[in-house]
Amino acid sequence: MSDLLIALLLMSGLGVLLSLGLALADRRLYVEFDPRIDRIAGMLPGTNCGACGRPGCRAFAESVLAGLSAPAACTVSGPAGLKALAKVLGVEAGATTRRVARLACAGGSNVARNRAVYQNVTSCRAAALIAGGGKGCVWGCLGLGDCEAVCGFGAIRMNEHNLPVVDEARCTACNDCVEVCPKDLFSIHPTSHHLWVACKSLDEGDAALAECAVACTGCARCAADAERGGVAMVGALPVVDYNRNAVFSREIIQRCPTGAIVWIGDNGSVEKGAASPPVIRRSPLPVMTIDRP
Repeated sequence: MSDLLIALLLMSGLGVLLSLGLALADRRLYVEFDPRIDRIAGMLPGTNCGACGRPGCRAFAESVLAGLSAPAACTVSGPAGLKALAKVLGVEAGATTRRVARLACAGGSNVARNRAVYQNVTSCRAAALIAGGGKGCVWGCLGLGDCEAVCGFGAIRMNEHNLPVVDEARCTACNDCVEVCPKDLFSIHPTSHHLWVACKSLDEGDAALAECAVACTGCARCAADAERGGVAMVGALPVVDYNRNAVFSREIIQRCPTGAIVWIGDNGSVEKGAASPPVIRRSPLPVMTIDRP
């Protein structure tokens, strides 16, 4: 028998053995596939935004079929889509608490000072890498619109003062703006959380006001007016604790001297207290430079 024939027989035998091994592995490792997953995934928006708490629409479809999630957890689907999804599954659509992104800053260019102007820099993250950005308040929004660019639902727009405005009707709480903001100014909250501190400055008093006219000064009046410790001062900044059994009302915002703590209505409207002075200036504040000897 020639060497070539022996080699061919060996290779053929090896191929048969490998084929048998693969067939056996396929039989033992086979995972039952539910064909409904593709159908349910096809009924979802396909945005893979993660607002439902799952890494994507297909993972959410699997979770719904397993009974781990209610259809209503998909905040991107409209009422008609949720109803159709529930009908296919033979379950109730369920209910979920609507959540939206909130911005902890009100320091637009007309009330907050800039101490630097970046040429050809159109990214907050890029600007933040250069001495923390050009804002006088180092905790404030840089206003270059990374959040607007990343929002796939058109729920964020930059206003005339280079400050992001969230359209709560479009917001799906997908978390993209939270992740992209280099100043950690966005967070996700239920719309039932009406009391909101629109500031993250750790300065207080005149030092805070020198950089931003609507900054929190740390006066603690809101904390004093809140019931049962619902608002506590953490350093110079008030923090609203919704886990406490407290009654939150508009009275808490009334004595704020700058309007740093606000009341957000069901439609996303922002209301300031009676003691807050109106913001009249429409044009940007001049850039403040530091003279060096």
